[in-house]
Amino acid sequence: MIKTVAVLGLALWLVAPALAAGDPSAAEKAAIFKAAGFKAKGDKFVRCEDDASASYMAGFLEWDDLNGDGTKEAFVRESSGFCYGNTAEAFVLVAKNDKGEWAVLLDQVGMALVLDTKAKNGWKDIEVGGPGAGPFPRFRYDGKKYAVKK
Repeated sequence: MIKTVAVLGLALWLVAPALAAGDPSAAEKAAIFKAAGFKAKGDKFVRCEDDASASYMAGFLEWDDLNGDGTKEAFVRESSGFCYGNTAEAFVLVAKNDKGEWAVLLDQVGMALVLDTKAKNGWKDIEVGGPGAGPFPRFRYDGKKYAVKK
């Protein structure tokens, strides 16, 4: 009995972070990738369909609450030197709109770096990096999407 409780406790301890992160359902995940322009290909989601190289990494999700409202936005990322050149990465930032649908806020080739600076509306700025020493473009949320910060 004690052994069973210990095993169940260990299993819960290992699974708890994934549950707390709010992993999306399969349907929600498919909706996120579709909004970002990705297509299902077997058990993966792809936007760069022509890359068969060893460096290719199919679409994956990363989460960040960019406006501090407690709801996380999704960065949909894909890696490919073939499709994205020396940067080898592209991302699409999506968030739920007022209708509860996933909508694109920013779509760029490069690596997204979320900054501590914020727009007046509370959304964090994003820098999009790539090869070289920069300076790299910074984007600010304008109330509808991210645009180049001037």
